[in-house]
Amino acid sequence: MKTKKAWKMILLITSIMAIALIAVGCNEADRVSENVSKEADNFNVVRRVAVLNTISNKPVFEMTGRMSIKTSGDKLYIIVETSKGKYKKHIVGLNKATTMYVVEDINGTGVSKYQYTINYNPKMIVPYNFKNID
Repeated sequence: MKTKKAWKMILLITSIMAIALIAVGCNEADRVSENVSKEADNFNVVRRVAVLNTISNKPVFEMTGRMSIKTSGDKLYIIVETSKGKYKKHIVGLNKATTMYVVEDINGTGVSKYQYTINYNPKMIVPYNFKNID
């Protein structure tokens, strides 16, 4: 009787451990995905975006460079870093019935699942001077 309970307990513990490992794997992938997206949005990744006509199978737009890509409704917003501190914004209209887009990471991204970076725009931080009052 005790061995039956022991086996049930072992099975229960093993099941809980398996579920925990699966959950950790999902979180790891989420962290890596978020870090890769942040690197791309900070213009640290060379990407290629192509808009294809799904009827003719021909590309109608292609762009390569350091870019941040967002979508909203039927529009693709692309901000490209052209040189240090210089940016251009492109808006591509999409038609759900006849177009699709593909974003490719050209060089790959070496990000850590454990580290993160906070980027501040220095122009947005208000300087503050401390004064000594004796």
